[in-house]
Amino acid sequence: MTTVRLTPALIKAAPKVLLHDHLDGGLRPSTLIAFAAETGYQGLPTSDPDDLRQWFIADAPGSDLVRYLEGFAHTTALMQTKDQLERVAAETAYDLALDGVVYAEIRFAPEQHQLRGLTLDEVVTSVLTGFATGTSQAQAMGHTIIVRTLISGMRQAHRTLEMAQLAVRFRDQGVCGFDIAGPEDGFPPTEHLEAFHFIQRENFHLTVHAGEAFGLPSIWEAVQFCDAERLGHGVRIVDDITTRSDGSYELGRLSSYVRDRRIPLEVCPTSNVHTGAAASIGEHPIEMLRALRFRVTLNTDNRLMSGITLSSEFEACATAFDWTLADMEWLTLNAAKSSFFQFDQRLALINTVIKPGYAQLHHDATTGS
Repeated sequence: MTTVRLTPALIKAAPKVLLHDHLDGGLRPSTLIAFAAETGYQGLPTSDPDDLRQWFIADAPGSDLVRYLEGFAHTTALMQTKDQLERVAAETAYDLALDGVVYAEIRFAPEQHQLRGLTLDEVVTSVLTGFATGTSQAQAMGHTIIVRTLISGMRQAHRTLEMAQLAVRFRDQGVCGFDIAGPEDGFPPTEHLEAFHFIQRENFHLTVHAGEAFGLPSIWEAVQFCDAERLGHGVRIVDDITTRSDGSYELGRLSSYVRDRRIPLEVCPTSNVHTGAAASIGEHPIEMLRALRFRVTLNTDNRLMSGITLSSEFEACATAFDWTLADMEWLTLNAAKSSFFQFDQRLALINTVIKPGYAQLHHDATTGS
């Protein structure tokens, strides 16, 4: 097969799958400014959309997680009504569709959106309504996307069982799984076993933030105690991989286990650079993990805070690692296979959307069509 080099236009046109993206980390700056004006919120540092966009981006390599998370105080403060949640969700679905994303699982923590009296059910219903609206708007513009939802429980809040029960309650209405987020260090997943065991008893899906700010113990607990189907980030698995003097790699017991079981890694390179988990895109371990054939997927994490799209994330990695269209297809298929979609629906997505889409792009690029 002829090698096809990636270009920005080719990347944007390619069908993409997104598994790790936070609803409150992907708002449009203009929407935040409008919400602030409507509610009298005085916390935003500026009312200029371009300046606000730049303020949110923790764009200095090595920025710590505290600086990166600072912006969420503003986004969550302005996502407290049904109308706000519906609009944010609709714009998320629409923006992703126009970026060429054909399937997305967007996560959020309902417990963070109750400051103005919404019940948990109202929060989830508003978000699901917004996703449906944005999907329809995108469809009208000729862009097809499927958006599903992950309910996150916050490690430090200790409401994870309640959130797990909420996720299961909405499993037939668009919620496809459960996640825990928040600070890893000091809040191990073993503190939330009741929630994980509930999810397991209900035959539901589970992903766990692990191996981002904290290392191998976090991954080990997520895999062994929680039976996580996917690892949110998971990049610190490289701490269990040794580079030999001849340049080859030796995997430890945990990294071998994760690779052997094909546990997907929801990798978010730019976010990792901004939070200090990686020094730069070029030094990010995603290429090592990809070369070693871990089940790697490429994700955005927080599009506002990192100033990215999924297309720009692919572009940055393609530049750093010389990825080709075939490499992009491999990563996209990984994500589709790892989605919390029913098996027949995953097959349909792969066989009727993703593979034909990449085949057409490869044909056009090699024939000059």
